[in-house]
Amino acid sequence: MDFYQEKITTIHDFATDNDAMVTHLQELSKSRPAALIIPMLYKEIKSPCLANIRDELNKCKFINEVVISLAADSREEYEHVVRFFRELKLDHIVVWCNGPNISKVVEEMGEKDLDFSQFKGKGKDVWLAIGVASLNSFAIALHDADVVTYSKDFPAKLLYPILNPKLNFLFNKGYYARINRKEGIMYGRVFRLFVRPFMAALQRDVNYESYVLDYLQAFRYTLAGEFAFSSDLALHLRFPADWGLEVGLLAEIYRNSSLKRTCQTDLGFYEHKHKDAGEDVSEGLSKMVNDIVLTLLRIANETTSVHISRSFIQSVYVKYIRFAQDLIRQHHADAICNNLKYDRHVEERYVEAFSQIILNTGNSYLETPLSIQMPDWKRALSAIPDLREQLKNAALKDLGTLQ
Repeated sequence: MDFYQEKITTIHDFATDNDAMVTHLQELSKSRPAALIIPMLYKEIKSPCLANIRDELNKCKFINEVVISLAADSREEYEHVVRFFRELKLDHIVVWCNGPNISKVVEEMGEKDLDFSQFKGKGKDVWLAIGVASLNSFAIALHDADVVTYSKDFPAKLLYPILNPKLNFLFNKGYYARINRKEGIMYGRVFRLFVRPFMAALQRDVNYESYVLDYLQAFRYTLAGEFAFSSDLALHLRFPADWGLEVGLLAEIYRNSSLKRTCQTDLGFYEHKHKDAGEDVSEGLSKMVNDIVLTLLRIANETTSVHISRSFIQSVYVKYIRFAQDLIRQHHADAICNNLKYDRHVEERYVEAFSQIILNTGNSYLETPLSIQMPDWKRALSAIPDLREQLKNAALKDLGTLQ
């Protein structure tokens, strides 16, 4: 337990009265309606996590609408998800993001020079869901569909700093301990062993010029997929379309908000599904690290005068390894004192794999510094004023075809 405050406001869980918070949120929902977005793949329907999330959400009377942004490969899969969520008592809508009706709207966007054909994955699905969720909401929360330790307190803690007029934050990021207390295992390897030391190495090599990198390091869990923001702010953000979503989103928050209107909230212990390392950068944790490298290099390029070259990449690579090895030593000591299982050899192997991705992806970035950000909603609405209504109508059309 600590009292430490970062550059952004940190809301600890010293003695939170969750029931009082939920009651207050129910009152606030009358004047400040809230929406919740849950991006999901069809395969997650088989997880017991999702059934628990649905049951806990039935206790969240402060949420006015739930938007499930679904990636499904067939109508049968889509219908299965719709039937599953019929037991959700809150107003909700399933947006079949790669279904024919939504895809038709996305294709027609190309006629207005809003070409989304190059984008796919979670970032695109979240972008589409924000269009629907922002129609009738003051604030929007988002979390994944694979949270094992989920309870009604999760969305309550995310939304409260945004909805409470006495606080009136514009953005709230969840943070937590990625510890499986039952099995005594420390998770969160991409954040612990890659993001933290890589950002430290980047910042050292840009001579601490980047205020954005400094800002990113103020977040206790940069990769947390649980956050909330005002609907108005959401419309101004350019979302990364790949696994760089969480990091890229924070950089966008920095550009469009202020430190005083940003906070992070302790969500306690957190457990969700774990990805495999992957054979190459097209899958698993390797894909995630690859996309984060590209996002952070783009941020460094945009916010500093540093010239990113092969020698710069090589220097960051060397510093990253040293910083990551220091963290392994620290995590090992923490694990011993907390009776956690910890394999230093396995952790070192992850660092070796991640460091190689830094070299390969960094050098490929020099050849093609790709832009992987989607246009913000304000630009989209300028081109197509009723785009949000079109997307919602397309989702309702899908629902209307069900027997």
